[in-house]
Amino acid sequence: MSGKMYRSDYVVSQGEQPSIPVAGGAVYPVRHIYCVGRNYAEHAREMGADPDREAPFFFMKAPDCVESSGAQIKYPSRTENLHHEVELVVAVGRSGADVPVSEATDHIFGYAVGVDLTRRDLQQAMKEKGRPWEIGKSFSQAAPVGEIQPAWNVGHPREGKISLSVNGELRQEGDLKDMVWGIDEVIAELSTYYKLEPGDLIFTGTPSGVGALVRGDSVSCSIDELEPLEFSIAAV
Repeated sequence: MSGKMYRSDYVVSQGEQPSIPVAGGAVYPVRHIYCVGRNYAEHAREMGADPDREAPFFFMKAPDCVESSGAQIKYPSRTENLHHEVELVVAVGRSGADVPVSEATDHIFGYAVGVDLTRRDLQQAMKEKGRPWEIGKSFSQAAPVGEIQPAWNVGHPREGKISLSVNGELRQEGDLKDMVWGIDEVIAELSTYYKLEPGDLIFTGTPSGVGALVRGDSVSCSIDELEPLEFSIAAV
């Protein structure tokens, strides 16, 4: 027998489908989470990298990393340096491979505010050893995402303020127009590596100002025209 099998008689529980609320009351099922690294020049510099326009690079988080706005997030294990990275998240709504830049918006369902939570010490340790650093990026509740706004409600934001505050103190602030690689370019490049499908989320990079979160912190994130994202880090 060849090809994929889709069965209902699984020998173990399949578990719940990871999903994110959509404005209007529906939900968006999460299939894959793709992330773009160092897509704002100032963030690249603060991470000790060259911000020149080399080809974008990507990493992934497991779909069950997603968490909705308002969540209390447990401080993850095996780290003492949990960092916040606020990002514009693109929700894919149409299949496509080798998508031309000029057609990228045709594949977008909507947009949301997200945070790429990172176990920075684990990530750095893996980098220094030349090993994959997924362990620093993909873990339980590592991808809080706010309510998705369909593109028919908000258009296709390509500029606008993006910010993150911790306990009322501004930590990160930038503008979407300062991306090294624009959203349409990111989609086009990513689609040369993977066939994009409805349910895929794309985290498009973070501005400068990333920093540590500690137990008890309250985090508020915003992008112009989108629903804000809020979450807290559990005190214990």
